[in-house]
Amino acid sequence: MVSALVRPGRQLAKRLLLLQSGVVLTTAIMAVFAVSVDWGISALIGGGIFVIANTVFATCAFLFSGARKARLIMASFYGGEVLKILITVILFAVVYLYVEVELVPLKLTYLLALGINIFGPVLFINNNK
Repeated sequence: MVSALVRPGRQLAKRLLLLQSGVVLTTAIMAVFAVSVDWGISALIGGGIFVIANTVFATCAFLFSGARKARLIMASFYGGEVLKILITVILFAVVYLYVEVELVPLKLTYLLALGINIFGPVLFINNNK
């Protein structure tokens, strides 16, 4: 019963992560053919940063379920959000310090993945009532 209540949210998160991953890969491939391999790698890294951080958040957000675990649910949700922000900052810092990347595709693909995260759930809402 409890897992039945969480299942739609988990499925939505999985579908959203798959959509983000697909768009990031497609964008990186298009950047390789349109501009250069460096742009494609930078686009893949930028989108990958968001997808990795969002995957960690989704895992933490759906760690617990049920009314009796409300405090654990809220703690894991907020903890997942904090972890997502920390992972994003750390990954960007590592990329800026140790990897030579093109900043335009890196940031644009990150923002594209962020936009999908904001507007993507609208694609998956079931309006059948």
